[in-house]
Amino acid sequence: MIARPHAPTDASAALDTLAGWLASARHVAVLTGAGMSTESGIPDFRSYQGRYTQNASLADVLSIDYFLHNPAAFWEAFKEIFELKLTGDKQPNAGHRFLAWLAAQGKTVSVLTQNIDGLHQRAGSEQVVEVHGTLQQALCPACGRMHDLAHVLAEPLPRCLSCHTALKPDVVLYGEAVHRFDEALTHTLAADVLLVLGSSLEVGPINLLPLEAQRHGIRCALINLDATRMDRCFDLILRAPIGQTAQALQARLEGSR
Repeated sequence: MIARPHAPTDASAALDTLAGWLASARHVAVLTGAGMSTESGIPDFRSYQGRYTQNASLADVLSIDYFLHNPAAFWEAFKEIFELKLTGDKQPNAGHRFLAWLAAQGKTVSVLTQNIDGLHQRAGSEQVVEVHGTLQQALCPACGRMHDLAHVLAEPLPRCLSCHTALKPDVVLYGEAVHRFDEALTHTLAADVLLVLGSSLEVGPINLLPLEAQRHGIRCALINLDATRMDRCFDLILRAPIGQTAQALQARLEGSR
């Protein structure tokens, strides 16, 4: 754990402090990144980079330009990169379940996720803003018809059932704007606590949420194994696994009732 000047100086005290914040909060905004799902067996997105360094970077392959110019090659690469997620056999972990449990206690829990795996919904969270989209569907760029994952997986190059146009996954590709940022910001500024879980905070504009929360006097906590360039925005930082930390927080919250 890294302590800010006014933060607890040991991990147990930090957990006690964070549990106290969550206990008194009516509205908790939670920003989750790739580290949230690694404990479910889904690799960090950046771990795929090595597969594409010889001929094209990951950013090139997963770009809107690459999709528009070569949809067949795009879909071949996309399905390879996200194979583990597309199989649908991954399950929510203790971190996902904790957020759903917290909401079940009567609190408003706004989950603002950079992940596209759908595990928050599978865990039972109902208020989820997927700022980078979802793997669970694909969109026709021509007519706007949505298609489910089963249709996407049925053919190497999935096409629209209405107009036969090559489908685009309903995710934010490089070169596109994030989804629903204004909504994510609104939830953040309405919260009593902003909790960031497993995000490197490298991708904008989502990485501005802790800065905006800090500016508005909202308590900010980060649970992440590595340092981020936005660490200065947080009142409390825990360098610990998310699942383990979530279980410790839930035990404290249950013990305080």
